[in-house]
Amino acid sequence: MAAPIKVGDKIPFGLTFTTSANATETGACAIPQVCILPIDTKMSDKLKEHITQPIKSEDALGKGKVILVAVPGAFTPTCHLQHLPGFIQHADAFKAKGISKIYVTSTNDIFVLDAWGKHEKAGDAVSFLADGNGAFAAAIGFSLDLSAKGMGAVRTKRYAIVVEDGVVTYVGEGDLDVSGAEAVLAKL
Repeated sequence: MAAPIKVGDKIPFGLTFTTSANATETGACAIPQVCILPIDTKMSDKLKEHITQPIKSEDALGKGKVILVAVPGAFTPTCHLQHLPGFIQHADAFKAKGISKIYVTSTNDIFVLDAWGKHEKAGDAVSFLADGNGAFAAAIGFSLDLSAKGMGAVRTKRYAIVVEDGVVTYVGEGDLDVSGAEAVLAKL
């Protein structure tokens, strides 16, 4: 694992997240036959291409002023009840402070993150980036092994980072007092 990323560091480029092609309209479970009926492999591949798309770290985090919020897992108690809601609720305040995009990442797959966003009515407030194999978390020194808690060996730590044109300007790793929406907003 790499040393933890810090203020002044550049975001590692060349890593790939997965995002939903149209999270507000066409998530996997927005198409009933995907969730309840078996479909053939060709249809599944076509559907996957339509719903998911890769996005490079440099494309998501390399231009403008953005926030990347990471959670160990979608729908887990702290992430679900305390961490994500603040970023959704304060999205307009972040935009007023010059933030062009708020991304939420986890080692969950994009289908889980997409469902979480729909459940929380995230709309356009935040976008989700799946770091399914934990490559980005490892590259910035924030990977976590939660296998002892039954949550898997590849997770991401809880954090929020502010990135401006690919350079880190704020790192809040750990509890919500440094990684929560209010803490990040206070640092802008």
